[in-house]
Amino acid sequence: MAEEKKEVEEEILENKNEEETSENASEEAVNEAEDAKPEEKKKSGRKKDKNIAKLEEKLADLEDKRVRQLAEFENFRKRSEKEKSQMFEVGAKTVIEKMLPVIDNFERGLQAVPEDEKDTPFVQGVELVYKQLLTAFEELGVQPIEAVGKEFDPNLHNAVMMVDDEDLESGTVAEEMQKGYMFKESVVRHSMVKVVN
Repeated sequence: MAEEKKEVEEEILENKNEEETSENASEEAVNEAEDAKPEEKKKSGRKKDKNIAKLEEKLADLEDKRVRQLAEFENFRKRSEKEKSQMFEVGAKTVIEKMLPVIDNFERGLQAVPEDEKDTPFVQGVELVYKQLLTAFEELGVQPIEAVGKEFDPNLHNAVMMVDDEDLESGTVAEEMQKGYMFKESVVRHSMVKVVN
């Protein structure tokens, strides 16, 4: 029995030694792990910094794209507005061009009326309609081009004849054969004129 007791005591001592050794080993492992943690922290910190830098770069890139898209949209909107106003002007000019022969016919008709019939209600009614049409054109921005006595301007006038006139200087418009009109700043129809040699 004493031998068994001795063997048990030896086993207990061995277990204690093994436990102490394992405790020491685990303490050393913990210490090593703690020593390794700052390096790992440094590495993970570097990774985080790189990730943050990448994300910031991506954010800046996306912000740049957003600003560019806003600028493109603003340019598109302005271009669309400009095109819309140009289309309106083209449409208005087309309608005005179609109405100019009506004005010409009113003028010819009123010029052909004999003096003794100018006071008749019919002629006065035609004259009122003519004046109303001219007023409507004026409100739209349509103006007749002044020609007679002015210097010939190829941008405004269309010379169809050359005449001799001692009273006027050379290159001056002597007579207007057909009235020209402007819509705002552009010519709708050039004036057909006779120009002095």
